[in-house]
Amino acid sequence: MLTIHPVVDEGLGNSAYVVELGDGRALVVDPARDPTPYLELARWRRLQIAYAAETHLHADFLTGSRELAAADGAQILAPRASRLGFAHRGLEDGEEVGLGGLTLRVLATPGHAPEHASYLLLDGARPVAVFSGGALLVGTVARTDLAGPELTEPLARAAFRSLHGRLLSLPDELAVYPTHGAGSFCATPAGDQRTTTIGAERRHNRLLAAPDEDAFVAQLLASFGSYPPYFLRLRERNRVGPELLGRDWKVLPLLSTDQVQQHLAGGGLLVDARPITAFAAGHIPGALSIELRPQFASWLGWLLDDTQPLVFVLDDDQDREELARQCRTIGYDHLVGELAGGMAAWRAANLPQAQLPVVEADQLDDEPGVVLDVRQASEITDGHLPGAIAVELGALAGDRLPAKLPQGPVTVMCGHGERAMTAASLLERAGHKELQVVHGGPVDWQRATGQALARS
Repeated sequence: MLTIHPVVDEGLGNSAYVVELGDGRALVVDPARDPTPYLELARWRRLQIAYAAETHLHADFLTGSRELAAADGAQILAPRASRLGFAHRGLEDGEEVGLGGLTLRVLATPGHAPEHASYLLLDGARPVAVFSGGALLVGTVARTDLAGPELTEPLARAAFRSLHGRLLSLPDELAVYPTHGAGSFCATPAGDQRTTTIGAERRHNRLLAAPDEDAFVAQLLASFGSYPPYFLRLRERNRVGPELLGRDWKVLPLLSTDQVQQHLAGGGLLVDARPITAFAAGHIPGALSIELRPQFASWLGWLLDDTQPLVFVLDDDQDREELARQCRTIGYDHLVGELAGGMAAWRAANLPQAQLPVVEADQLDDEPGVVLDVRQASEITDGHLPGAIAVELGALAGDRLPAKLPQGPVTVMCGHGERAMTAASLLERAGHKELQVVHGGPVDWQRATGQALARS
């Protein structure tokens, strides 16, 4: 019985897979930078990680293949067209790699990326799994606009041919293990399911139901939303090879209030990762609120440049190692440290604080005035407060005030409150004075007021 262990990053919406090869060794497909979960799983199962396979140059996370090679001696497998700048075995379409009793066959499936390959796992002549990367996802395929705008349509056409010429020729009962899934900005998956079969996709994937290539391309391109700008940097970093993490990569040095003040005086950035209620009650002026949660890395990567040294404010009970893991997974390595003692130390030093009022959705009036809704465009389409001004949170990067935001009091809203507080902190940094943040979202307002949401 083939045993495949998914290792899911809920925040980035990605899955890696640890495959037991049946001889005390393992294959890991599309590992993220932190090797810990793969190494721990391997030790628990008494396995040596012998291979780490890359389906493509990832745009949304840094690969962990080099870490697994350094830690466990794994041989790195990757499409030859990736032109990796570190030791690996480059593979061509149709090439097979013997894995003991199993065989890995390379299927060139360009689309999500020009160099993209899927891996068909065979037991003898029998296909037992296919690792599809971004070539085939649950209900969709991954976007084709991350390798450059000039390649977006050609890669969409390549994706159509990869599906119909390669993947859909596989048996209906074959299990499909995609890398991207729910929560990934590399695609717009149809649901929370992360694995599928060829037959299920043949029956239910709306893109596969497109009558011809032109219709497929039009439907796929129309599904693309915005994505974090760090996506434009990581493909090259993954090609060259991410730096190895070293021993203390999860440690955040402790900084005094004086050191934090010096950091700010020099133009440094401060990220407050505490819950939004704590940030609202009192925060360091100019701090950016990004609550530590599974999606922390996505918004850090959307709003800040990876070259900027970062200082953090945290509560005592928050997981410093998780914050460091998320930062480094997307290539944010300039982590100066955290404020020792947190906001209690800042207050004890009688240093200035700022506050941002939080209101519950049911406390808003039927006509709540100027509402800034910072959700994604696809969410806005599903329903928003009448008259709300829609500006995606990512569009506020760099302290840019939206031109259509009027002067005067503004209520900032998202789906729950975390993104709204991030937006409000950006607006506060840019000089806006009269702000409040909704704890909740449009659906909560609708339930509280009985008013209908507008749809667009």
